[in-house]
Amino acid sequence: MTARGYVQVYTGNGKGKTTAAMGLALRALGAGKKVLFMQFMKTATYSEHKILSRISPNLTLKTVGKPFFVVKEGSMPEEELAKWRKQAVIFPPGEPPREYVDLIRQGLALAREATSSGEYQVVILDELVVALHFGLVSWQDVEDLIEAKAPEVELVLTGRGATAELIARADLVTEMQEVKHYYTQGVMARKGIEN
Repeated sequence: MTARGYVQVYTGNGKGKTTAAMGLALRALGAGKKVLFMQFMKTATYSEHKILSRISPNLTLKTVGKPFFVVKEGSMPEEELAKWRKQAVIFPPGEPPREYVDLIRQGLALAREATSSGEYQVVILDELVVALHFGLVSWQDVEDLIEAKAPEVELVLTGRGATAELIARADLVTEMQEVKHYYTQGVMARKGIEN
């Protein structure tokens, strides 16, 4: 009998959501499971990309993003927004950049196929929660993906800003809470630690 797969969500403002998902992927690979690790809103520029694709033939790594961030106008204090202006596209609520929406939708179609086909036992959709939070995908899109999941597939979604609907629908929700972070002292992402 095949074990049931659950829906896990790693959210919150604290560091460690992607890192926790990578740890789960490593554990699943060690157990002989086939894993899809798909990163939304990211390009293959992070340090983990140099090693993840070489860890195991049972790991498939995909990125669905652009070399810039998107930020919904009014979603963060002006002081914080000022730090991101050169690296981000700031959009009015309800009007996300069309090219980004199209790209995320293409990724979502790939993710839906992966979760429903049974090819993978673990599907990790890193930062899909952020895409939902910013309105790049709808709750209906995400709910449809969850509903289409094969029963034995473990589905993990990460990112800040999990909606009440997603939290209610998930089987496991972990919230990473920031208690203290050196970022507030001006320390930017460090290679091999945050990047």
